[in-house]
Amino acid sequence: MACADPEVHLSTVPLVALNMTVRKKLGLYLNPKHTVAADWMAVAEAMGFTYLEIQNYEASSNPTKGVLEDWQARNSDATVGRLLSILREVEREDIVEDLRPLIDEDVRKYYENLKKKSEPPLQVHEVDSCVPRTPERFGITVDDDPEGAPELFDAFICYCQSDFKFVHEMIRELEQTDYRLKLCVFDRDVLPGSCVWTITSELIERRCKRMVVVISDEYLDSDACDFQTKFALSLCPGARSKRLIPVIYKPMKKPFPSILRFLTVCDYTRPCTQAWFWVRLAKALSLP
Repeated sequence: MACADPEVHLSTVPLVALNMTVRKKLGLYLNPKHTVAADWMAVAEAMGFTYLEIQNYEASSNPTKGVLEDWQARNSDATVGRLLSILREVEREDIVEDLRPLIDEDVRKYYENLKKKSEPPLQVHEVDSCVPRTPERFGITVDDDPEGAPELFDAFICYCQSDFKFVHEMIRELEQTDYRLKLCVFDRDVLPGSCVWTITSELIERRCKRMVVVISDEYLDSDACDFQTKFALSLCPGARSKRLIPVIYKPMKKPFPSILRFLTVCDYTRPCTQAWFWVRLAKALSLP
């Protein structure tokens, strides 16, 4: 689809199509507080954020970035066309005019990528170290049968290495009890030698019904956890499929990640509710 098409087509383009250049420029326009022109607060209000939510973003050095990420994660109507409409509603036509060429270019690239993904991959003989030697859906986990059906799991566990002791406890409580859930723990279940990002995407999207995110201060510094969380969020806009379940198991010094703020949390740090923790988590993972 050409970027010269009528703007109505932009209402079908998800916000994820906009790259960091456009998002940074939006921040430059909207982050400063204006006495005349509408800023990020007016945009957030038009997106449906509450007064308390908007107050929370004020502590951020780049509130526009947080608003766009959260709007994209929780709202299926978060499209490029809707963003342009909101900017016009708050009378920021100047932003639309300045960024429109960059936005059109991002949309063009987005459709090009979609087209490439829909085309069958070329079969090449060269060895690529970043592509599994076997097809993506087979031979990537310990119990995979290359000749049979792929191994499936109830949940992918997103964690960093410093939290592995709690992951062991999760395995004992959810796999080795009457719950009999099947967890995908990367260090235990995934075979070595394949591209981490390719295998992770395959497991989260096709092999696991849900993903448990073990939140900690160390999690916030992990690039792998950041990728896994954002990838899973992109598969369930607005959390309609209850795909992500954030878990806090120890007190944190850093702020809770804003991208997960709209999800219900399973909190192991509260003594008064700790007795119900594993029951609630197991029930959530057992849902169809």
